[in-house]
Amino acid sequence: MDHKYLLGIDLGTQSLKIGIYNEKGNILLKESVSYPTFHSNRSLSEQNPDDWWNALKKALKRANNTINLSLIDGISVCATSSTVLMTDQNYQPIIPAQCWMDQRAVAEEEEINNNTSSIVKDRLLYSGQKTSIEWMTTKSLWLKHNYDLTNKFILEQLDWINYKLTGEVVASQCNATCKWNYVKHQNGFSEKFFNEVGLEGITKHWPNRILKVGDQVGTITETVAEELGLKAGTPVFQGGIDAHIGMIGSGSLEPGHLSMIMGTSFVHLMHHEQPIFNDALWGPYDSPLIENYWLLEGGQLSCGSLISWFINEFYTDCTNLDEIYLELDEKIKEINAGSEGLIILDSWKGNRTPYKNPYASGAFIGLTLSHTKFHIYRAILESIAFGTKNVIQTYKNSSIPVNKIIAGGGGTKNASWMQIISDVTGLPIFIPKDQETGTKGTAIIAAYGIGLYSSIKEASEQMVEMERVFEPNWVNKEKYENVFEIYRELNTLLFPIMKKLNKGREEPHELCT
Repeated sequence: MDHKYLLGIDLGTQSLKIGIYNEKGNILLKESVSYPTFHSNRSLSEQNPDDWWNALKKALKRANNTINLSLIDGISVCATSSTVLMTDQNYQPIIPAQCWMDQRAVAEEEEINNNTSSIVKDRLLYSGQKTSIEWMTTKSLWLKHNYDLTNKFILEQLDWINYKLTGEVVASQCNATCKWNYVKHQNGFSEKFFNEVGLEGITKHWPNRILKVGDQVGTITETVAEELGLKAGTPVFQGGIDAHIGMIGSGSLEPGHLSMIMGTSFVHLMHHEQPIFNDALWGPYDSPLIENYWLLEGGQLSCGSLISWFINEFYTDCTNLDEIYLELDEKIKEINAGSEGLIILDSWKGNRTPYKNPYASGAFIGLTLSHTKFHIYRAILESIAFGTKNVIQTYKNSSIPVNKIIAGGGGTKNASWMQIISDVTGLPIFIPKDQETGTKGTAIIAAYGIGLYSSIKEASEQMVEMERVFEPNWVNKEKYENVFEIYRELNTLLFPIMKKLNKGREEPHELCT
């Protein structure tokens, strides 16, 4: 096997990451460039698509100082979903992109989910019997309600970046299946479904080709080659949703293995050989990643973002993050499991699983004058762990075995957090050697695309290596059992109040410029 260079590109919520790997999966270089999200009011979360492209240019420029980018043999991209932009007929963005966490389409979500048509119900059966405020379908309905779509196109972040690289406008079967109500074994899209929910003709405004993960999108154009330092003609292969591609990058494609991608939000993914229907989960999705593998999805909206909030609020004047995390790690070791009676609810931007509640918000329960910021920090880590356990319990309610967790993403660097999650769930957590599973997953796709492996699954098995395992502390697990039950009870009790508070704070939708 000749030496090969593979470029993986991962557009996350807060930053773009690139990784260059060889055919064995070894990382040769990585770069990261951040970009902003604009939260102009409680509902809106927007990004400027030009920031994504400029971040890619900056990352590749840095990389070119170390590795000759013209040597790259294959490229693939993953991105947040559904981060949606509306463009003119030349695919140029004309308004800010709606980030996946944007909540302006809450009325559209309710409109679709409350539709009693059997056509709608039959299609939603393959997405957990609901649509989500985060998805392409729902965001497209909001755009249709608020704009004239004549000569306009609606793309996801992934679609637009692939277009910028290759000049080809295509969508990923991964995104379409999990966020656009595409069901492969039912001939893809259902125009009857779209008609019933008020989206007549919407597919004319979406990419008209759906490619499987690993299919070739196109090649790097001459113009882009000059702009980015890449070689013209380099093949670009279809990726997908960042968390889902992380399953490939973390080696968690087998049934029974829960893929937990830890970022701004958490995504919990599991493959199954048969469709399993549970309305508290998302899916079952028909072959979004691997042919004949059904996918079920759970998730938490507010995870890494809660830690970012804590750091921003309690360490305003401190710029050395390593020192901050070192202090926090030492201090929370002095606090017993359960944070001395302090419980925090983690649904600060709504709840994905199992409640599917866009009105859910955060709460501090049991706070006293004896609690410190270190109790709050530990309680945040525990609350996210409780949310993960709640997702796992939802899987188990459908008799779905969860044998182990394979974790990826930036959160895996926090050993204390990983141990807390293992203790709360009672499951071992395996950490891959490459924690950036998005760039690793896209590099694996590129390796398959250029013919180094016979399948994406084989490429993942050969190119992923585990580095560490966290085993549960059974004493702490027992302590957490009662706290977890209180956590679940609090969700049930407080959600109606949260909805009243949310509706009482509705604000006009003013778009960022």
